[in-house]
Amino acid sequence: MQKYLIKNIQVVNEGVIKTADVLITNGRIEKISPHIDANAREIIGEGKYLFPGVIDDQVHFREPGLTHKATIYTESKAAVAGGVTSFMEMPNTVPPAFSQKLLEEKYLIAANTSLANYSFYMGTSNDNADEVLKTNNKRKEICGIKIFMGSSTGNLLVDNPNTLDKIFRESELLIATHCEDEKIIRRNLEKLKASGKDPIAIGLTPADHPVIRSEEACFESSLYAIQIAKKYNSRLHILHISTEKELQLFTNMMPLKEKRITAEVCVHHLHFTSDDYERLGNQIKCNPAIKASHNKEALWKALLDDRLDVIATDHAPHTVEEKGFLRNSEGLVTPSPLERDGVRSAYEKAHAGLPLIQHSLLLMLHYYKQGKISLEKIAEKMSHAVADCFQVKDRGYIREGYHADLVLVDLNQKTKVSKENILYKCGWSPLEGMEFPASITHTFVNGHLIYGNRVWDESQKGQRLSFNRS
Repeated sequence: MQKYLIKNIQVVNEGVIKTADVLITNGRIEKISPHIDANAREIIGEGKYLFPGVIDDQVHFREPGLTHKATIYTESKAAVAGGVTSFMEMPNTVPPAFSQKLLEEKYLIAANTSLANYSFYMGTSNDNADEVLKTNNKRKEICGIKIFMGSSTGNLLVDNPNTLDKIFRESELLIATHCEDEKIIRRNLEKLKASGKDPIAIGLTPADHPVIRSEEACFESSLYAIQIAKKYNSRLHILHISTEKELQLFTNMMPLKEKRITAEVCVHHLHFTSDDYERLGNQIKCNPAIKASHNKEALWKALLDDRLDVIATDHAPHTVEEKGFLRNSEGLVTPSPLERDGVRSAYEKAHAGLPLIQHSLLLMLHYYKQGKISLEKIAEKMSHAVADCFQVKDRGYIREGYHADLVLVDLNQKTKVSKENILYKCGWSPLEGMEFPASITHTFVNGHLIYGNRVWDESQKGQRLSFNRS
């Protein structure tokens, strides 16, 4: 493996920024020093910043079974181009990862095709608790257990109290939850229909999404998960917090490594608000919904004061047709809300989820330039804290001896999102047309320069993540 010496770069790591040389040998960071002489391929870092590779703890790469939307290869390539060097992928593929055998089959696909490092969650249904708990024997090899406590596709919704009780009581792994109360969601939908706003009458629209999947639905489900976790002292991680009300459930009164209950915020909930449905429509339909602007501001405050622990994407690609919009010569266009098939509105037909992983770090750098967040905090929330939260072994920091998962950023070179440079298999982004005030110039995965100034070297694949769990 080639040795690399990154010269005179601004290293963003562990709350400080300092100028240093970084030597990479045999896939690891061998030395960090103000000046290093070595027989190695040199990369001039002057004027650039070096970040630890982003670790995204929530993605949907759609393989197996949904490869018309995405594959592990295509989405991991998009991830690497965006500075994401490791990902943790969700179980709602086809078939869902409800058994140890199916889970390991996903690892095999990744071993052969993923350009980034990888881990996969064990999936939970109402009737596979015993199979899920076999994951206790793999606690150093699996990122965690995923429970959909809000509606999803297939039979991934887990609403059996006995199943939840058993898993929270007996799991030795982190339990990651999607929290939305299904009963409240259904009640909200019925209220809309009773008010005369139903698919047959005038059609539901994307703006109805946060009304149906309301703040109350999120809060009640998150509260329920936390109550069970506290009962058994479970290790609970609640995904994609989207409401101001939920923030009262989390604390910043102890270090992250001491927390038994942690929380994630996603980039789209930090960027969009319900006002954006008018412009973007179903492009930003996702679960939990993007909500009113007061929630966005509260999420930013909680992220910066450490009630929210990590930043992720919930990257969830769908085809243009599945999202219910069109592409014309002017770009992406949302059809009229009255267009429908039978009694289902375009909104109802549209799949929930949006692709984001190629642009998550760039989006946070956009907010850095706006004065919203520091570079040090970006590294903390997208790399350090994720490694600490999941106890990832030897990653997430720029430290001697750690895997060389590294990202070079140029804050003076702009990046405009266009259909020509989007790498997602679905071929679109809700950020299309946006110009970021930064660019990702190089990405190292395990010391291998896989992406450098838009030149790819895919000769090496990513590695399976391992975890420091006793």
